[in-house]
Amino acid sequence: MIIRTHAFARAGLVGNPSDGYFGKTISFVIRNFRAEVMLYETPELEIQSNTRDQSLFASIHELSSDVRKFGYYGGIRLLKATIKRFHDYCAEHGIGLHDRNFTLRYHTNIPSQVGLAGSSAIITACLRALMAFYGVSIPKHVQPNLILSVEVKELGIPAGLQDRVIQVFEGLVYMDFDRELMTHQGCGRYEELDPRLLPPLYIAYRRDLAEGTEVFHNDIRGRFNRGEPAVVEAMQFWANLADQVRALLLARRGAEIGPLLDANFDQRRKLYQVSEGNIRMVETARVAGASAKFTGSGGAIVGTYPDAETFARLQTQLRAIGVEVLQPQILPEPESPAL
Repeated sequence: MIIRTHAFARAGLVGNPSDGYFGKTISFVIRNFRAEVMLYETPELEIQSNTRDQSLFASIHELSSDVRKFGYYGGIRLLKATIKRFHDYCAEHGIGLHDRNFTLRYHTNIPSQVGLAGSSAIITACLRALMAFYGVSIPKHVQPNLILSVEVKELGIPAGLQDRVIQVFEGLVYMDFDRELMTHQGCGRYEELDPRLLPPLYIAYRRDLAEGTEVFHNDIRGRFNRGEPAVVEAMQFWANLADQVRALLLARRGAEIGPLLDANFDQRRKLYQVSEGNIRMVETARVAGASAKFTGSGGAIVGTYPDAETFARLQTQLRAIGVEVLQPQILPEPESPAL
């Protein structure tokens, strides 16, 4: 038996990065990119490496290029940590696991380290494969916490729940991570919205701006925990933006959300050190007539645009500075009618 699972890239539409700070966000999946895991039974447990995990290079230049493209860490550590956390979860909940072994392979076409949640997609796909292989059912609202614990508890990578929630639920989701909710039930309130309420959206990304989440989120946690007013107020500001966008979408006024997305980035720029390359990408999109904000930690942006002419101009001007532009596929492809 061969088990194949996948998880999609995602974009934080609004509210991020408040998800890790008891805030609110809205996110959607990007079906254009995904991580895939293949699992099949074998005599011994083996995790097979991907091109992102290579340690043999033709030259020092090739090694340097590989690091720029994929960072210092590949997917092996993500898979090992996921398997361990799955094992621990089952032990903690009295879930017995059979003693058969497996081989695990992974593949991903999610652009690396540009804020499209490539790492959590690998973890999510791996968890789905393990659940299928062992016949274990984990409640949907619990899965994001388990996925998050892989990075935070096992690997020491700071992160929030947003990415894991949208990759588990898919589609378009409004998330409320209110402190009281998180304290009493261990998860937030997740409301699935109809993606057809969204206005036309674009995604743009470039790989030479890759900066790992470990770097980008550095120090904000400490400043928040110390109650620094600028940080605490910014998190509330972003949470309020998510509420405003949700209200506009439900009122079928999605065409009006662009300025709120711009405000999300402008506030972020006040609080974080944003590279000149990232600023140029955002400003180029805005000059072309679109709104723009980070999808995640930098390197990729999301925004609205009013018409096809603006999208064409957006593509031309962003590609001129080495930025790829696409229209995100959020809904699944309609099934072909049976013959």
